[in-house]
This record gives sequence, C-alpha cells and structure tokens, in this order.
Amino acid sequence: MSDRAREGLFSSLGSSVEGVRVLDLFAGSGAIGLEALSRGARQALFVDSAPGAAKAIAENLRRTKLTRLGAVRRTDALRAVREGPGPFDLVVLDPPYRLERPYLEALLDEIAGQGVVAPGGRVVLSRSTRTYMPVIPVNWLLERRLAYGDSVVFLFRIP
Repeated sequence: MSDRAREGLFSSLGSSVEGVRVLDLFAGSGAIGLEALSRGARQALFVDSAPGAAKAIAENLRRTKLTRLGAVRRTDALRAVREGPGPFDLVVLDPPYRLERPYLEALLDEIAGQGVVAPGGRVVLSRSTRTYMPVIPVNWLLERRLAYGDSVVFLFRIP
C-alpha cells in the first residue's frame, strides 16, 4: 500500500483505531500495523512469510519503541489465520498483486469463517486497479472504497 493510500485509510478510520487489536497480513515493513499502533491501537500481530520482512518489522518495532505492543509471526497468511489468536478489531490485507486468486479467496473465506474478526470489526483489502477483485464474503459490508493512483483500498465492516 502506498504512503498516500495508507494516509487515506487512517484518515477514514479516524479515532476508531484507538484501543483495537490489529492483524497485519502480508505486513512487509510493518508500516500499516505500526501506523495503527502509533494512533493508539493496543496490539498488533504482524504476519509475513519473508525472513527479511520479519526482521525489518522487528527492527521497526524496536526503533519506534513499540516492541511490547507488537508481535511478529514469520509464516504464511493462511496458516496464521487458521492458527491465529483472534478476534481482531482490524484486519489488514495488503497482498502482493500477483497473488493467485484461489489463495486470496481461500484466505478471505477463512477470515470470514474463523472468528478472526470481532463483530463490528473491519477488514481492509488493498488491490491494484489492474488486478482481479476476489469474491468477497457475502456478509461483509463495504463501508468505503478509496482510490489512489493504481491502488484501491476497500474498507469492509463485519456485522
């Protein structure tokens, strides 16, 4: 997710980030979860399968003095969701645009069916305007669609 898209997302979320538990899937550098923590989230779980990403997130948590609020899991997103300690109030998916459709749809189905998101929680999905849109679970309510250049960020509310 671009810096501009991340800014727009957190502007849309406003103060609703305060006190929430965040699951940052495909976390990369951890910028999204770190932003949530800096805006008052009480806890963040960062998930990325790349060793370099996990190391960068740990370093960024240390550098920002947020280590006690964040945990890093170096694993596959689908595995983390299946094994993860839910529920979370905010789940953010910023997957690689080249991610295969069946995998992403299986991940969304797991999130919808496993109690990963607390009732009233939110799921954020970022996509490129040039890639496919996965099938969204039927009970997810689209709250906002934010477009920034080649990126589109969807904000869903979970009833």
